[in-house]
Amino acid sequence: QVQLVESGGGLVQAGGSLRLSCAASGSFLRINAMGWYRQAPGNQRELVATITSGGSTNYADSVKGRFTISRDNAKNTVYLQMNSLKPEDTAVYYCNADIIRFPGRTNYWGKGTLVTVSS
Repeated sequence: QVQLVESGGGLVQAGGSLRLSCAASGSFLRINAMGWYRQAPGNQRELVATITSGGSTNYADSVKGRFTISRDNAKNTVYLQMNSLKPEDTAVYYCNADIIRFPGRTNYWGKGTLVTVSS
């Protein structure tokens, strides 16, 4: 079984910073792309940022220049550094990973971590 466990959420004032972490554990061969998504109340889940195993990144326009995604392949961990936070960044943030394990390739989600940005 594979688990993704997020940490680092919390309450922060507008303009502040938070760093999210997501560690993958369990039995698997390799992790391909990893990413962060978020879902605000009443909204659909949306892409925040993704990163390939080689380090190529992709960001939603709303977070470009403020958020940075990174990963440590040795630790099977992906990070999201969030700076200049805005109230509209308030959401539950979910980790996602595309994982290769026997017998094939499966997409996994974490349970989410709440980020609240006060004005």
